[in-house]
Amino acid sequence: MDLKNILGFGVAGNFAGHLEQANEASDFKNIEVSEVNQPKAIFPFYIPEKENSFLNVFPFSSHQINMPDTDYDVQIEPEVALLCNVEYREGKISALIPKSFAAYNDCSIRRPGAKKISEKKNWGECSKGLSNSFITIDEFSKGGILDHYRIASFHIRDEKVYIYGEDSAVKSYSYLYEKLINWSIDKFNNQADIGPAENISEYIAQAGYPSQFIIGIGATRYTDYGENNFLSRGDTSVVVLYDERVYSSQDIAVKVEKRDYSGESLSFLVQEVK
Repeated sequence: MDLKNILGFGVAGNFAGHLEQANEASDFKNIEVSEVNQPKAIFPFYIPEKENSFLNVFPFSSHQINMPDTDYDVQIEPEVALLCNVEYREGKISALIPKSFAAYNDCSIRRPGAKKISEKKNWGECSKGLSNSFITIDEFSKGGILDHYRIASFHIRDEKVYIYGEDSAVKSYSYLYEKLINWSIDKFNNQADIGPAENISEYIAQAGYPSQFIIGIGATRYTDYGENNFLSRGDTSVVVLYDERVYSSQDIAVKVEKRDYSGESLSFLVQEVK
């Protein structure tokens, strides 16, 4: 799959408690929401047509994370990524159709004082993780395949495996399915350049109204270990989406301990930190 012409976006604040753990909740104090658990914003991390911008650098890798040149902490952000077809009417998005999903690492710099979310997200090549194992979506609604998938993540350091994010059901996202789609379309079309948020519709127009997006739909909460431990060169980051009808969380932990990243009904993303 050639991702170089597909725009990349993320959803901020779609898993209860994550922003607080990442010390980012206060960044959104001026963002109005209609309900407590509503996500806060959509942010860009890859806009290939945006001239003179860090956002035009292709960030995806399925096997490597390049550490940024910074003293700030860098964390794994375990997520589901959706590959979506996009339809337009009169210069506005009229439909988002999720076609497949994969394990995604929205790897982030914990940079206090960053003006925009995107400033923490794309620092160059191999700054984002996306599995090559995409799984077809039968229907993006309750009762569909994603009802049965869970997100797990691990940090390997000095050959020891640590659980990084809370093992979480995909259906425990705050917004999912039709609710997420409707909210996302509204944000793509109408989000204002306020606080850490950006005017996304301008970027889409600059890119020539592309027919596909990759959307990371939000990071899970961290374990105590994940909240307090950060990436270093020589580490390995592992994010996996798995079908709970086929595997238990213990099954997945054993596979990671054995470095066995194969199997059906799985999307593994394993990245060496360089």
